[in-house]
Amino acid sequence: LSPRQLRPAGGSMSVVEHVREMAAAGLHSNVRLLSGLLLTMSGNNPELFSPSQKYQLLVYHADSLFHDKEYRNAVSKYTMALQQKKALSKTSKVRPSTGNAASTPQSQCLPSEIEVKYKMAECYTMLKQDKDAIAILDGIPSRQRTPKINMMLANLYKKAGQERSSVTSYKEVLRQCPLALDAILGLLSLSVKGAEVASMTINIIQSIPNLDWLSVWIKAYAFVHTGDNTRAINTICSLEKKSLLRDNVDLLGSLADLYFRAGDNKNSILKFEQAQMLDPYLIKGMDVYGYLLAREGRLEDVENLGCRLFNISDQHAEPWVVSGCHSFYSKRYSRALYLGAKAIQLNSNSVQALLLKGAALRNMGRVQEAIIHFREAIRLAPCRLDCYEGLIECYLASNSIREAMVMANNVYKTLGANAQTLTLLATVCLEDPVTQEKAKTLLDKALTQRPDYIKAVVKKAELLSREQKYEDGIALLRNALANQSDCVLHRILGDFLVAVNEYQEAMDQYSIALSLDPNDQKSLEGLQKMEKEESPTDATQEEDVDDMEGSGEEGDLEGSDSEAAQWADQEQWFGMQ
Repeated sequence: LSPRQLRPAGGSMSVVEHVREMAAAGLHSNVRLLSGLLLTMSGNNPELFSPSQKYQLLVYHADSLFHDKEYRNAVSKYTMALQQKKALSKTSKVRPSTGNAASTPQSQCLPSEIEVKYKMAECYTMLKQDKDAIAILDGIPSRQRTPKINMMLANLYKKAGQERSSVTSYKEVLRQCPLALDAILGLLSLSVKGAEVASMTINIIQSIPNLDWLSVWIKAYAFVHTGDNTRAINTICSLEKKSLLRDNVDLLGSLADLYFRAGDNKNSILKFEQAQMLDPYLIKGMDVYGYLLAREGRLEDVENLGCRLFNISDQHAEPWVVSGCHSFYSKRYSRALYLGAKAIQLNSNSVQALLLKGAALRNMGRVQEAIIHFREAIRLAPCRLDCYEGLIECYLASNSIREAMVMANNVYKTLGANAQTLTLLATVCLEDPVTQEKAKTLLDKALTQRPDYIKAVVKKAELLSREQKYEDGIALLRNALANQSDCVLHRILGDFLVAVNEYQEAMDQYSIALSLDPNDQKSLEGLQKMEKEESPTDATQEEDVDDMEGSGEEGDLEGSDSEAAQWADQEQWFGMQ
C-alpha cells in the first residue's frame, strides 16, 4: 500500500480514525490486532503515517495491552508514544500551522499526553513499581494535574511515607472535588484535624440540601483515626439511626470494625451479619468477620464464608485471609502461611493478611520473620491493638521481656488507659516475678471498667491459679459467664473445678466448651482425663496454668502441621520481602 491509499477519499474516515472509533467503542481486542498490523506497516514504510497518526496508533495499541493486563508491554508502548509526541511537538514548532482547517480537528482528537502518563503510572502500580509511578506523575506540572492524578499521587506518597506531600495532594483533590470522601479519609488517616477537613467542605454542605450529615460523618471518622473507638461508635450510631442513612452497608461495616477494635466481638459479628444480609456480595471487612468466626470455633461457617467470597472474587485479599484463618485454627500453619502470603501479594496493605501470616510464622517458630509482619501491620494500622498484641506475643515467645514491656507501655500511653491496654500491659507484667503485683492492679482496673472483657478475665484467672486461689477464680469465671458464653472461660472454669475436686461439674464445663468449639484440644484433653477418673496432680495443675497462658488470641494454638512439606515450597513464591 502506498501512503496515498491509506488516506481518506473525499469525506471518508482514515484508518487511524477507524481505530480511534473502535477504541472509543471498547473493542479492545480488535484495536490490538489492527493497530499492531498498522504499526508494523509504519515501521516498514515510515512515510505511511504522519507523526500524529503514529502517536495515536501507539497510544491505542498500548491501551489495548493495558486492558489485557499486559502492563510491561503497555508501558513500553506508552513510552514510545510519548517519544513520538515529543518529536511531534518539535516538528510543530519548526513548522508552524499553515492555517489549514483540516489540521485542527486532528490535533483536537489526539490522546492527552497527561492521560498517557496516568495510564503509565497505573501500569507501574500494578507492577508494584511505586517509585516509577511517582516519578512519572511528579513530572506533570501541578496546574495540569487532574483530580484522579492528585488522588493517585496522594495514595502513592502515603504508601511511601511521604506524609506532607500526601496531605498536599489530598487537599488538592478536595479543592477540585469537595465531596471526595476517600480523600477526606486519607487526610484524617494522616492526622489532619477533623475541623480543618470539615472547613474544606463547609461551602458544599451549605449549598446542597440533605448533606447536613457530612459534618457528622467527618467527625465520626476523625474519632476512628485517633483511636477513640467509643466516641467513633457513638457518632456512627447516631448517623446510622437517621432515617436517610439507615441500613448503609459502609456505616455498618465501620461499626463492625470499631466494635472489633474495642474488643466487643459479639456486637462486631452482629454488625457484620447485618451488613452481609443487606449486601450478599460484600467483601470489605469479611476478613475480620472470618477471623472472629474462626476464633469462636465456627470453622464450618468460616469455610462456607471463604467459598462464598471466592465465588465473588479471588482477586481480593479477603477470601484468601478467611481461608487462611480456617487453616490456622485447624492447626495447618504452613497452609495458613501460604494463604496469608497470597493475600499480601494481592493487597500489600491488608492488615489482616499480615496478622495471619505473622501468627502462622510465630506458631511455626519463625519468630523474627513474624516480628517483621507485625511491625508492618502496626505501621499500616497504628490504632489497632491486635497488631501490638501480635508483636508483644513474639517478644514474649523469644524471652525479650524488656522489649515487650517497652512496647506495652507505649501502647498504654498512646491509646489510653482502657480495659484492652491495661490487660495488654498486665500480660507482660505477668511474665516477670517482680511485677506480679502491678499485673494484679492493672487487671483489677481493667475488670472494673469492663467486667465482661474476656482477655482480662483469662489473665486474672491465670494469676489466681498461680496463687492457688481456686475459689476466687471460680467466682470470677462464674461472674464473667453470667451474661456470655465463651469456650476458653468454660474450659478454665473446668480446670479450676478439677483443682477443688468438683469433677462432675468440671466435666460439664469441658462439655460446654467443646459444644462451643469442637476443635478445642485442651477442653477435649480435660474431658478425657475426667472420663478416665484421673486425680489431679501437681503436674496437672501446672499444665492448667500453661493452658491459660496465651489463650486470648491466636497464641493458644499449638500442634504439628501435617501439610508443612506440601505448602512450604509454595509459601516461598508469595513470601513478602
